Amino acid sequence: MPDGRNFTVLCFPSCCCRYLQADLETFDLRELKSEFDVILLEPPLEEYFRETGIAAHEKWWTWEDIMKLDIGGIAGLRAFVFLWCGSGEGLDYGRMCLRDWGFRRSEDICWIKTNKDNPGKTKTLDPKAIFQRTKEHCLMGIRGTVHRSTDGDFIHANVDIDLIITEEPEEIGNIEKPVEIFHIIEHFCLGRRRLHLFGRDSTIRPGWLTVGPTLTNSNFNSETYGSYFNAPNSTLTGCTEEIERLRPKTPPPKSDRGFGASRGGGRGGPPVGRGERGRERNRGSFRGDRGNFRGRGGPHRGGFAPR
Repeated sequence: MPDGRNFTVLCFPSCCCRYLQADLETFDLRELKSEFDVILLEPPLEEYFRETGIAAHEKWWTWEDIMKLDIGGIAGLRAFVFLWCGSGEGLDYGRMCLRDWGFRRSEDICWIKTNKDNPGKTKTLDPKAIFQRTKEHCLMGIRGTVHRSTDGDFIHANVDIDLIITEEPEEIGNIEKPVEIFHIIEHFCLGRRRLHLFGRDSTIRPGWLTVGPTLTNSNFNSETYGSYFNAPNSTLTGCTEEIERLRPKTPPPKSDRGFGASRGGGRGGPPVGRGERGRERNRGSFRGDRGNFRGRGGPHRGGFAPR
């Protein structure tokens, strides 16, 4: 039965697996001649090599260099960016990058690394950390206005969770990210123009344009790539009626579910003040009513005269 996890297989032509070897320090991203619905960035941070204690096999990037990337210039009017930012100072710098690119931070996907299969493995302690770090974060930013209730052609919200739990790569110095991040993105965003920056040969994936300095080959042509999206609605994966029926929807507003909005109103009741709420709650059920008890200064409970 179709669900939110298998619709993506319906949409990608086999020719839509594209990759480009390029030095992102000097390459102008606008030369891709396309706007993208999703941009995934996987920069080689200095933090990764600092934690492993081994020399970097590729140039690591500073956050100042990452911020200079023209992400805003290649993003669509409504678009998402997913930025791997490590687990240290990158959490703050990553948010700064999103703001500078014209995105607002929406989610934080956390990757928990386990050592179940290799419990004896140890790693070099980061000199800047107090605890041994066993997680990484991927920040998600939104550009434009996207609503769950009205943009079902572009997103499937609430299909996945914001947590990835996988075994840590066995090779020390391996900075590969879990493939589950692609699954989350593909389940969530129905836009077909997907760009992976700082990709490698191992991350080339159908439906994605992979760009990175360590790729060993290229097959990207901007005119050919753009021709995939000339037809009406060709930038979207599409969706079946059954998937649309099954996908999680926006919950109805609280007012439509019968919950009072004002304090003291109760479920579906009119807004009342704190004093009136107490009187309404006790009226007709207070034991003292049987004896004409009406509070201080009135007849005593049971009708007896006060002393």
